[in-house]
Amino acid sequence: MKLEELPKTIPIFPLSNFIMFPGTTVPLNIFEPRYLQMVNDSMKKHRMIGMIQPKKTGSLKKPDLYEIGCIGKITSFNETEDGRILIILNGICRYKINSELNTDKLYRECDVQYDHFSKDIMQKSNEVNFSDLRLIMENMKTFFKKQGYLVNLKDLEKKDLSQTLNDLSMASPFSLEEKQILLESLDINIRKEKMEQILNNYIKDEFENTTLQ
Repeated sequence: MKLEELPKTIPIFPLSNFIMFPGTTVPLNIFEPRYLQMVNDSMKKHRMIGMIQPKKTGSLKKPDLYEIGCIGKITSFNETEDGRILIILNGICRYKINSELNTDKLYRECDVQYDHFSKDIMQKSNEVNFSDLRLIMENMKTFFKKQGYLVNLKDLEKKDLSQTLNDLSMASPFSLEEKQILLESLDINIRKEKMEQILNNYIKDEFENTTLQ
């Protein structure tokens, strides 16, 4: 898919503490009326939805939104007997919100631009080595264990490196703000550095808390 083929007006799905990256695949369970309407409308058009994180400001029904999100294409669509829709969304490209539209729809729509993120849809070679990720993987295991998560990171090593880093960013129990920092990192090397900083802060805090007791 080319950058110019992406829709400039897109339906927006705000989901707290959730980020999606280009090249990743996420299953979504849709049950709220506004998002059922959104998915059905999208299926009639371009089959695309803009995932984005809501901020902690604004109203409960209409929170403020971060500027940067990721558009995904619906690649699987199943309706359940109890009225839910199960979809699989494939991340395509990050976008920046220009403005929100006033519509009579239940869900929100925005005008967006993709200019800063053209590399998202280009074929790219691995820009980091697995040896560079070894420290991140070890620190991530430590962090997951402290948080009470049991994960098998071996499966990630079968994927390409940018995919591995993106999967780790999505799966990590980081804060909403930290996940947004990772999403907004322009390239894979910056994202790697930011993740190292975030993990180091957690591990440092944990170490200091342990030594104080």
